[in-house]
Amino acid sequence: MAHAYTPGLKVLHHTKVTKNRRLPIKGEVTKQVGDHLEPNDIVAKTDLPGNVQMVKVANFLNIGPADVPNVMLFSEGDSVKKGDMLAQTEGMFGFFKSDVKSPIDGTIESISGVTGQIVMRDAPIPVEVDAYMTGIVKNIIPEEGVIIESDAAFIQGIFGIGGESRGYMEIIVTDREQELTADLLNEAHQGKIVVGGSFISLETYKKALALQIAGVVVGGFNYYDLEEILGYTLGVAITGSEDLVTSLVLTEGYGNIRMGSRTFDLLKEHDGKFVSINGATQIRAGVIRPEIVIPLQESEIPDTPVYESEEKGIGKGSLVRVIRAPYFGRMGEVMSLPPELQQMESETMVRVAKVKIDNDVFSIPRANLEMVETD
Repeated sequence: MAHAYTPGLKVLHHTKVTKNRRLPIKGEVTKQVGDHLEPNDIVAKTDLPGNVQMVKVANFLNIGPADVPNVMLFSEGDSVKKGDMLAQTEGMFGFFKSDVKSPIDGTIESISGVTGQIVMRDAPIPVEVDAYMTGIVKNIIPEEGVIIESDAAFIQGIFGIGGESRGYMEIIVTDREQELTADLLNEAHQGKIVVGGSFISLETYKKALALQIAGVVVGGFNYYDLEEILGYTLGVAITGSEDLVTSLVLTEGYGNIRMGSRTFDLLKEHDGKFVSINGATQIRAGVIRPEIVIPLQESEIPDTPVYESEEKGIGKGSLVRVIRAPYFGRMGEVMSLPPELQQMESETMVRVAKVKIDNDVFSIPRANLEMVETD
């Protein structure tokens, strides 16, 4: 049987979701293998060194660099508060003294009689890593973090902005074709993950931000509105580090596109549950997709074990999504994979797939398809 390998998009009722939760530098791991975790549980913590500041004591006091150690009121390694007097000259007859005060809360790292400067470091910045999702600690990464595993329903989107978020999920539209409009949002949605249908406008997304909604999952959004939200034109880059209250996950792509029926039905099945989402996206090599993780209760986990294939290909009967115009975002079933090259409107010769979308069959370049992986 003919088949072709293509990027996969997961819409799974049950799978094993594994996450590495690691510190940026070495620190302390606070959990053990086998511990049950909730999303907000801290799994590792450390202190990042504070920023360094140089204080030109010699210049401020109008003295020679070699005299700086003699006028210091603190020593190397001492902690000081902002406004503390760091150094003071003797003045004349006890009068006309000059002094230098600390510009920060921090520590004196070095005092130089050569440059006439002292080096100060801001107070350490505490860093904590939480679990992100409900799960079990499967392994410990010494001094760095943990590996968490969860039985969950798992949905990948096409594009997202904003980083990790979590909250109770609420579907606030009646069907997958309904637009998520501003009048559907209110103060009761603060801290929740709201699910819409086909589209969310810039106006509605701004209202979601103002209401401090934790996240929005919807079919589509206008690409050109991203610049107003982000403050810059989004190129081929990684998203997820934006300082946004409300993470946004698009399940279908740019424009007004109804949410896929399998995606909407799966979300509807778990309406009201506490979920974790991540809008981080990388479109280039090393693809990162936005995601929705819905942890399952033990009674919801099927008896049949889950096996993740390393690589899946499309073949006859596969469910696929078109990822380029003119059928961008539409889903269909592969009817056949003709082996011969076919000429496109651009006059290029490519291998195509015959895809049935609704009641019509189209010849679509295989490179323009991604498989929707379902269970």
